[in-house]
Amino acid sequence: MSTFTIPHLYDDDADDLVKIPEQSDCIHLLPGATSRVEAGDRVRIMWGHDMLRDVIDGRYRSVVCAVNDEDNAHGIIAQLVNLVTTSQWSEQSVTSYARMFQQSVTVHAAHDREPFILKYDLDSLTILAILRPHGQNHFTIPNLARGFHTVTKMLQGRPDRKPVASVSFLGAASNRLIDDDGYEPSFETVLRTMYDAGFRGDVYPSLQMWSVGQTGVFGTFPFPASLDRMRGGSS
Repeated sequence: MSTFTIPHLYDDDADDLVKIPEQSDCIHLLPGATSRVEAGDRVRIMWGHDMLRDVIDGRYRSVVCAVNDEDNAHGIIAQLVNLVTTSQWSEQSVTSYARMFQQSVTVHAAHDREPFILKYDLDSLTILAILRPHGQNHFTIPNLARGFHTVTKMLQGRPDRKPVASVSFLGAASNRLIDDDGYEPSFETVLRTMYDAGFRGDVYPSLQMWSVGQTGVFGTFPFPASLDRMRGGSS
């Protein structure tokens, strides 16, 4: 008769050495739903991974992020163009291109619904940047939904642009995401918006989410049905 045992994570006695203090920044990853495995039915949440390092290591062919026509010095797009050695873009040229595109839209497509997607070719990497609408100092959920609908179309039938990863659009310094109440939406709302738009890539949580240790997190979206049952008062 076999006895179930929890496997060791580390060699020797290191499991006892890597104990997490209660007040430490951390996450508690919960098991996801146990359903039939199907391709293209989930968004993977990259808890514990460094997006910049993964991109530089060549794990993705495309990255979805934000861009504006004023100042991107504190955005992840500036870090990406500076770190990709084959890139001919700089933070200044990224912003200049966004400004030129925004001005062109104002003249020739003033009645088009925004936002638009700007494509930055870094040779080994394609950045699909959702352009912050003109006259706004932040993104809205409808902006995000429309942006990801377009991103999804740009990825369809393009295996050369996959695998793809996206920022969470939360905790941003240059391009904040704000809901109708004037606050950042929940991560679940962001994931649902991306998923409903057809996006099925990886999403990297913001650094601030490392402090949610008292709340369990899931590794994929959609979340298990048990979460809705708990919200409804069932166990």
